[in-house]
Amino acid sequence: MQSFEELLEISAKIHGHLCAGQVIGVRMALLGLRLIGINDPKGADRKKLYVIVEIDRCATDAIQSVTGCSLGKRSLRWMDFGIMAATFVNFATGKAVRVTAREEARELSAKYCPELADKYKRQLEAYRLMPEEELFTTQEVRVSIPECDMPGRPLRRVQCDQCGDHVQDCREVERDAKTLCRACAGQRYYELI
Repeated sequence: MQSFEELLEISAKIHGHLCAGQVIGVRMALLGLRLIGINDPKGADRKKLYVIVEIDRCATDAIQSVTGCSLGKRSLRWMDFGIMAATFVNFATGKAVRVTAREEARELSAKYCPELADKYKRQLEAYRLMPEEELFTTQEVRVSIPECDMPGRPLRRVQCDQCGDHVQDCREVERDAKTLCRACAGQRYYELI
C-alpha cells in the first residue's frame, strides 16, 4: 500500500482540496483496514472489503480513495447517522471494526501545533501527528448486511405499477397489492413540474 502522504495527496485531489477531514479519513481508513487484516484493498483484497460510512463529509471521500470502495461497486454504504465514523468489514474473516473520530481531538490539536492560531490549520497539521488513540475510538462489532445490499448483481428488478420505473435491489414498496417505487409510495424527494 502507498504511504500516508501519497494516500493523502490522492485523496485531496479526488476531494478537491486538502482539509482536516481528509487527514481524518485517510488515517481512519488505514486504521480500519489494519484492524480487520486487509492489506491490499484495491487489489487482492478488494472483494473481501465492505465499508459503511456514517457521514457525508470530507472524510468519506478520503475513505473511498484509500479503500477503493464505492457506492457504484456496492462495497461502500452510507448510513446517514451524522457521525464521523466508519465500519470496516472483512468478508473473508467476518471481522468488523467501527472507527470513530474523537471529538476531543479538536481541542487536543492545540497540544501538537500550539504555534498555529487558525484552528482549521492547527487541526489539519495536528491530525497528521496525533497518536491513533487520541484521534479515534475503535469498537469490534458484528455487522449484518442484508442480501439486497451485498456487492454483485441485483437480486431482482421489478417495475413500479404506477409510474413504470424499474426498481432494483429490493427497494420497492408493496402497498395495496401493488408494487411501487419509493417515489410513488410517497417518499419522493423531488416535485414534478
